[in-house]
Amino acid sequence: MATDIQLETSMGIIVLELYNIHAPRTCKNFAALAQRGYYDGVIFHRIIRNFMIQGGDPTGTGRGGKSIYGDTFEDEIHPGLKHTGAGILSMANAGPDSNGSQFFITLAPTPWLDGKHTIFGRVKSGMGVVKRMGLVPVDDDDKPRDEVKIIRAKVLGEEE
Repeated sequence: MATDIQLETSMGIIVLELYNIHAPRTCKNFAALAQRGYYDGVIFHRIIRNFMIQGGDPTGTGRGGKSIYGDTFEDEIHPGLKHTGAGILSMANAGPDSNGSQFFITLAPTPWLDGKHTIFGRVKSGMGVVKRMGLVPVDDDDKPRDEVKIIRAKVLGEEE
């Protein structure tokens, strides 16, 4: 059964469907962090037009964040999952087997990331919100000039 995560952001609601079968440890990590309130108040610290929006770092720097398994955990690269278009949910990393809490959502096909980042879900609804996020003005470090943040993340079906 798929797990859905709702991100209530400063720009609107995004619902993510997690691929529990293809990336079970990654999905468990993301859902548990959301459930614990880890992502609440966290900014999208890196937005690159026509590429991706990145968040999940509680420090807001792009260098922080921990997984539920400790600092980092291994990749779960599934050969059948590719970065084929906008709306792919994938783990940000600093190289092989360095997943923590940071994630990104693609804004376009990104085939050069295939085999390098764990794909663990997709945007189920709210793609318009994601697209609008991808258009916000950013500084020279790709950080939004005005904060774009997750107000609250929750696992759907648990509190409704």
